[in-house]
Amino acid sequence: MCHTPATAALREFPTKLFVETTTRCNLNCFMCVKQSRGSEINDGDFSPELFDRLAPVLPHIDSLVLNGVGEPLLNPHLEPFIRRAKKQMSSSGWIGFQSNGLMMSHPRAESLVAAGLDRVCLSIDAVSPEQFKNMREGGEVDEIDMALSALRSAKKQCDRPDVRVGIEFVAMKNNIKGLPETLEWSARRGASFAIVTHVLPYDEQHADEAVYCTVSDQALTLYNFWRRRALKSGIDIQRYSEVRFKYRRTRQERAIIATVEAMKAEAAQQNIMLDVKKLLQVEHQRLEEITAIFGKATEVANKTGLDLRLPELTLKEQRKCSFVEDGSAFVSWNGDISPCYFLWHRYNCFANGWNQTVKTKTFGNLAHQDIVHIWNTPEFSSFRNDVIAYDYAFCASCGVAPCDYVQAEEFEQDCHVREVPCGSCLWCTGVFQCLS
Repeated sequence: MCHTPATAALREFPTKLFVETTTRCNLNCFMCVKQSRGSEINDGDFSPELFDRLAPVLPHIDSLVLNGVGEPLLNPHLEPFIRRAKKQMSSSGWIGFQSNGLMMSHPRAESLVAAGLDRVCLSIDAVSPEQFKNMREGGEVDEIDMALSALRSAKKQCDRPDVRVGIEFVAMKNNIKGLPETLEWSARRGASFAIVTHVLPYDEQHADEAVYCTVSDQALTLYNFWRRRALKSGIDIQRYSEVRFKYRRTRQERAIIATVEAMKAEAAQQNIMLDVKKLLQVEHQRLEEITAIFGKATEVANKTGLDLRLPELTLKEQRKCSFVEDGSAFVSWNGDISPCYFLWHRYNCFANGWNQTVKTKTFGNLAHQDIVHIWNTPEFSSFRNDVIAYDYAFCASCGVAPCDYVQAEEFEQDCHVREVPCGSCLWCTGVFQCLS
């Protein structure tokens, strides 16, 4: 099946299903949403009874991703779910999930592949045993090695060379230098693809671990152009914060103010929002270092044949919500249906450089309503229409964020008078990625 973004978002059935098989996990990783302050995620498993209620949409979907915030291998019904879906889905559709890999024994791998699993993505953020243990509390890198071995063997035993095995690497300040080595290590052990995503900081303490830049690509490009041009004339606009409130300014200081005002005028002309304070705080050297590391990672991928998906380093001004555009529905372990990862659960995060409480957005519950009915309700249809119009606030580029609209106990509208609570979401800017 192939759908254009608009068609996939507005057609009669969802194109992709993300089903949270469990919220339970056998690890306590600090980068997990379950560890965040304000998280209201209860432990529970997706039941066979709820899975039965997915039947009306299974023949119409391109992909079924069987994971949420928990470890999918903890759900004892995982193989029956896969077998049931495989019988009902189109032959071109695929079924997969992400896993920490600790429970991926040889018998379990063979059971999953025999059931019809098409893709599996294992989490590995370092190949140094000590560093891996620090990041994945309760895990060992040797267990990932054994999981990859088990999957290689299962593909052979089940005559399923088409099964794709990959890894997910969460990029942070303390592990980013090891990315090329981790990719090479994984490729040698049979990984065919790799997803690299930035860490989503859930509090100020871990915000410094993020290596993405919280300004837009267009804003940074414009700022760097003016910064370089000013330096050629001996003007350092990095001093703007220092001189902007001075009553008496030197000729040099007046030139700094004039240059920044001219830059703002050009930004307004190009319809680019500038948060000058954030731009002045950009660590240019660190950005250059990460760019170089991503370059080495690409070289490794080209050498090993690894299908590598790297995230953006700055926020894309032209947003794209692949979840909504691709026609996705997210089903929680208890049957609640949401539109995306960002609005799937309630939690606190520090993604934009300030604390934000993200609230769950649901349009119905699978236990009480038909999934096709929920998908086609005026509320859900209108939400998808509004999202792909992209006519709502972009909080990351706003100099006054977080404002009262975002911080309200119950979101009603943003500063554009839009009822879509997506202005502060960074998924659509390209810095966060997942199996999809």
